[in-house]
Amino acid sequence: MKLSRPVSWFLLAFGVWSWVIWITFVKNLWKDGSGLAFDDAGDPTGYFWVHLLLAVVSFVLGTVVGVIGFRGVRALRRTS
Repeated sequence: MKLSRPVSWFLLAFGVWSWVIWITFVKNLWKDGSGLAFDDAGDPTGYFWVHLLLAVVSFVLGTVVGVIGFRGVRALRRTS
């Protein structure tokens, strides 16, 4: 399958954007002071684990999408 140039760049940008957003989210989750992510004893709560799992899945999907976009951009440069 051959991806068009705009689609390849979009997928690559989406992968990078996903990493930027979710790294920021995990940093904010880790230093949460509202009491949602950690209980009074400092132990992680269910909220923390669910959102950490969400972030990890998003990292993986963002990486896969970004790699597909990168391979599409690289393939288009070879044919140009």
